[in-house]
This record gives sequence, C-alpha cells and structure tokens, in this order.
Amino acid sequence: MSTNHPLHNHTFETSFGKILAFKENGVIKAKSIRYAQSERFKKPIPLESAENFISDKTPVCPQKISPLLERLIGKTDIEKFQPEESTQFLTITRPENLVEENLPVIVWIHGGSYEIGCGDLPTSDPSVWVKEQNIIVVSVSYRLGLFGFLGGNDERPANLGLFDIIEALKWIKKYINDFGGNPENITLFGQSSGGDAIAHLLISEGVDNLFKRVIIQSAPLGFRLKREKMYTELFSQTDFLKDDTDVLKMVDSYQNFLPSSFKYGLKAAMPFCLKYGHEPLPQENETLKKWKDNASKIDVLIGFNEDETSFYVKTAQEGLYTYLHNSVLNRIVKITTKSIYGKPAEIFAENYASGGGNIHLYKIKLTLKKHFIGASHCFDLPLIFANKDAWKDAKLLKDVPWEYIFENGKKLRAVWAEFARNGKILQADERPDILEIRKI
Repeated sequence: MSTNHPLHNHTFETSFGKILAFKENGVIKAKSIRYAQSERFKKPIPLESAENFISDKTPVCPQKISPLLERLIGKTDIEKFQPEESTQFLTITRPENLVEENLPVIVWIHGGSYEIGCGDLPTSDPSVWVKEQNIIVVSVSYRLGLFGFLGGNDERPANLGLFDIIEALKWIKKYINDFGGNPENITLFGQSSGGDAIAHLLISEGVDNLFKRVIIQSAPLGFRLKREKMYTELFSQTDFLKDDTDVLKMVDSYQNFLPSSFKYGLKAAMPFCLKYGHEPLPQENETLKKWKDNASKIDVLIGFNEDETSFYVKTAQEGLYTYLHNSVLNRIVKITTKSIYGKPAEIFAENYASGGGNIHLYKIKLTLKKHFIGASHCFDLPLIFANKDAWKDAKLLKDVPWEYIFENGKKLRAVWAEFARNGKILQADERPDILEIRKI
C-alpha cells in the first residue's frame, strides 16, 4: 500500500491486503500500489500482498527530463518524483460513490517513447473522466529506457517493460473486483509508445483473457519495422553501464550513444522499443498474420491526430524553420504524420478487419480556424484527462481556449467510455466535431 499522501481517509480491505486511499473531488484514489518487484534486468515477480512504498513522492523509472516535452506539455516538478529502478506501481481512481458494482475498467498505459514518463502524472489525471462516466481507471507505471526496453541476451533480456505491463494486467484481473471493477470488462488505453505497447500486447504470449478491448492513440507504428541494426548498436554500446550502481549516471551516460537521425532516419527519434523474436513477441515477419489471427478476440479503437508531427516540425527547430513558409511546414507535417501514424494505422486496421475483428479507425482534428500548431501529438491527452491546472502552460494548447478543449473533450470522453463498456461507438450526433471515425 502507499503512504504517499498526507490525507489518507479511505481504506480498501482487499484480498491483496489493506490499501490506503484518499477521497478528492468526487473520486477515491489509491496511489502507488506495488504490483510486482524486480531486480535489474530480471523479469518482474508478482507480489502476494500489499507492501508499503514509504515516500511522499511518486515513484518513476530513472529518466532524463525532455526539454521538448516540457515545452509541449509543461514543466515537470521533479521534487514530486522519486527515481525507483523497480518501477512496478499502479494507481486506481474510482468514483467516490458507487452507484453500481462491476464498473468498466480502463487501464492507462502512458507514452513517452519507451523512455520517459510514468503512469501517475497530473497531465494524465483521470478524475474528471472517472466521475463523469462512472468508470474505474488504473494507471500503470513500468520500467523504461535502459531498464525496460533495451535488451537482447540472457544477461539483459528484451521487452522487460512489456513483462511489467503484463504483470500489472494480471494483478488488475485478480484484484480489481475488490475496488468495484469488473474483471471481465477491462479495456487497455494507451497513447504514443503506450499505444504501441498495447498493439503488441494483442500478439504477446501470456495475455489470454486479461483484457477485452483496446484503445490505441497515436501509436508510431511507422517506426516498428527494420529496427534491428539500430537497436543492436545501442545495446552493445551501452553494455558497459549494465552494472553501474548510480542509476542517474546511467541515464546521463547513454545519451552519448543515442542513434543519429541522419544514419537511421526518422525512427531514430524513438531509440528504445520492443524487440521482435524475443519473448513474449513473435518474429517481425509474423506480426501481421498474428494480429489477423487474433482479431476476433479483442475490440479495437485505433487512431491518430491530424497534425501529429506539427509541434516538432514547427517549434522544435524554430531557428531553422523561420525561413520556411507555413505551407512548406504544413506539407512536411502532412507527409511525416501519414508515414509514422496515419498509413500504418490504416494498414493495421484493414489487416485486423480482414481477420474478422471489430475495429474502428479515427482521426482527431482541430476545428479552430488558422491555428498554427493544429492537432499535434499529445493533443488528445487534455481532451481525455481534463486537468486544467496541469495543462495551463502547455505550448501545445497555445491560443486554444480551455472551454473548447473541455466541451469537445467531454463528448470524446463519452465516446471512449461507451466503447470501453460494450465495444460500440456513440451515434454521430453524440460525438464531438473534432472526431472523424469509421468502422473498418
């Protein structure tokens, strides 16, 4: 159990043990529940009973702050976080007053290029959504970067972060009923690399019956193929760090070996990733067939934002792009969004549908006129996680009124929650104007 909030005023009596929680703004939160434990470069071992995380801070996998992400979303208050190499924690948010038992459960898998972030951030606080839609949201943290997504031999296995997520799903399946959730109605929901991880859970070993539906937002599926050479190079170059006792030094050191985008193209923007041909994943050339074969088991909602790459293209290198006309920038955004997100999502959806899967493909757009950034990567997050204070400094939302975000978001939250309840999409008149969606 967690003691990382001074105002614990609720206790869940569960078969896992006593879990301390607190009531706040109409929801109950049980924060930083440890679901497993791991040694470095070892698979996670599930916990049999609740264990204290003695800290008033949120545990995060050791990582380096991304200046680009801070401009996109807002400053990170590092004083509120504590580096923890064994990062197997989850937070449960449910309505304070349970009108009914067996609520739909949505499991949030955060993004961050498999390198940064954690499940429990203010920018992904699900309180508003939980209260509005009478659902339970479980936010999962897992190992990242060197610790979770760079491996290739027995000494440093691949896909350890994915094994963490699978262990979290087993915990949720086993215990969520004690919190009022329905273990037979679990939907995975992830954005960016979190969406990529979920897409690959559909073809992973050892996940049967752990979830019923998935929502895959802005997954960079265009980066998933032909990564072996880049991955192997980073793996071998960082081998000297594997026994270092200073985790922050490890994180600082690997930066020197990150692949050059000139050498490996756009995929170098995400150096850490899942590794095919290593458990629990199939070989790369088997993936499409596996998705097709498994399609009848799981409902899928997959999509992207209309201008995914625009924040990076239009603001990341402002000095360089000052000289480029906006029409040129828009063309670059259109081409890169299509190649990294749009076309791969369409291929995925059509392949999945051909296997008999229930799959919907969507696009989120910004309907404000003459907006420079548009619906860039992460634009979907404030729509779902309507925490106004957390998003107030986000450059991503510059010149976008919060009322626009909240009202469109309220309808989007309803669409996503309805899908989580029963795999169906709300009627057109109940959807927000920013959403285009179709069954494939």
